[in-house]
Amino acid sequence: MTQLTKDKCVPCEGGIPPMSADRVAELLPEVPGWKAVDDRRLVKAWKFDDFASALVMVNAVGALAEAEGHHPDIRFGWGYVEISLMTHAVNGLSRNDFILAAKIDAL
Repeated sequence: MTQLTKDKCVPCEGGIPPMSADRVAELLPEVPGWKAVDDRRLVKAWKFDDFASALVMVNAVGALAEAEGHHPDIRFGWGYVEISLMTHAVNGLSRNDFILAAKIDAL
């Protein structure tokens, strides 16, 4: 468990720059399996044996996202879930994205 799982997402209204590529590279090892896409999004995919198992994960992530006040884009279907994180207010990545990624992995 990383420090990120102990932190809480904080509301972001913009007005700050997105995380730098160097900072993204520093934090990425703390969320294994997540990929930084253009240093603007974090993306990770999971495989499941059926639709119901994927739906269970989606529901758990949805509840977590509501509790954190930080909402990912989620794609899912039979046997897969893909989650994309980005802070829309800064049009890129913020610490909140890494916090939520770590907490999703801890589910």
